[in-house]
Amino acid sequence: MKLSTKGRYGVAAMYDLALHYGQGPISLKNVAKRQGISEHYLEQLMGILRKAGYVKSVRGSQGGYTLTKDPAEITVGDIIRIMEGPIAPVDCLLTDNNSCKRADICVTRGVWAKVRDSISQVLDSISLADLCREEKDKGDDNNETNLF
Repeated sequence: MKLSTKGRYGVAAMYDLALHYGQGPISLKNVAKRQGISEHYLEQLMGILRKAGYVKSVRGSQGGYTLTKDPAEITVGDIIRIMEGPIAPVDCLLTDNNSCKRADICVTRGVWAKVRDSISQVLDSISLADLCREEKDKGDDNNETNLF
């Protein structure tokens, strides 16, 4: 399974907002500069995250984006699912068993289900607050660090 830039940049943008949580709206220009992401692309990603209810936008000269939840309540898994869709290394795990004629006898389907479950477990165990803590533990207080 390979993540697209949509998923990776979505996590990076949300991480940046989490670093500045409680400081008011954060402009996309600043997020783009700190994370090395196109501002235009960030606008598209924020639209997806806004529709999903994870960020809200504030218009005006002091506007920008803020998280709608505490960073401890948002996991990397949440963001990846919003940006990429369901986590599944093979298509047969995306639908019920009726769509695949071999689902009941497929030896490898169980392997792929375990891979999916393991990936989900890891992604769901890491919150944005955890990422922010890791950054602070590194001793980098300049908040200019990106995730790439």
